[in-house]
Amino acid sequence: MGHRTRRRRARWLTALPLALFVALASGCVAETPTVVRPEFSQGGVLTLPEPAVSGEVSVEEAIHSRRSVREYSSTALTYDEVGQVLWAAQGITDESGHRAAPSAGALYPLEVYLVVGQVQGLPAGAYQYVPDGHALLPLAQHERREALAAAAGGAPAVRSAPATLVIVGVYERTAAKYGDRAERYVHLEAGHAAENVYLECAALGLGTVSIGAFSDDAVREALDLPTEQTPLYLMPVGHPRP
Repeated sequence: MGHRTRRRRARWLTALPLALFVALASGCVAETPTVVRPEFSQGGVLTLPEPAVSGEVSVEEAIHSRRSVREYSSTALTYDEVGQVLWAAQGITDESGHRAAPSAGALYPLEVYLVVGQVQGLPAGAYQYVPDGHALLPLAQHERREALAAAAGGAPAVRSAPATLVIVGVYERTAAKYGDRAERYVHLEAGHAAENVYLECAALGLGTVSIGAFSDDAVREALDLPTEQTPLYLMPVGHPRP
């Protein structure tokens, strides 16, 4: 809202009869929605809003409505929406440290990164999801969508989505216990996490699509990932385009 508009509104309000002004101030006028601003903790991470554990959409309804969405509107995601989707992928769900997706031996070999383009209150860049504390660790504070899209052969969904989840696997965490079966177990776990993202997006009225066609090395370079982390999924998230 411009300065002139604010001045005009102020003059208009002061000209109202006192009784009407009191009525307006007491809640008859809709409040402007507030944007949740992330806050840094002492560990240098951005705290995410507390995830909801109930909603208006049943599991059955989410399964029924789940579809892959490749085209997104220009509407930015909210910080709450981002936090909820990340929690569905790898959030901690009890005091013992168990997570939203099942893991062989509870070894949790997955890491989830978030590439941000348009999220309210969150600068564009790359972040790592921290399940312990439900937070984001900033990695790069500049636009990474184009580099990530290029890694996926120019995927339009990655380029246009307000945010993209990058799910990677660290095979060594599972191999320490399960040996040669580790790769299979990590891939199964990535599938569990990806389906959680799909269903959470369906419940929130958002869209996503799982992308597996990309260059592993190019994704690592786009996010400056260590070599022991293997990219498994790219999952753009946004509001479906009408």
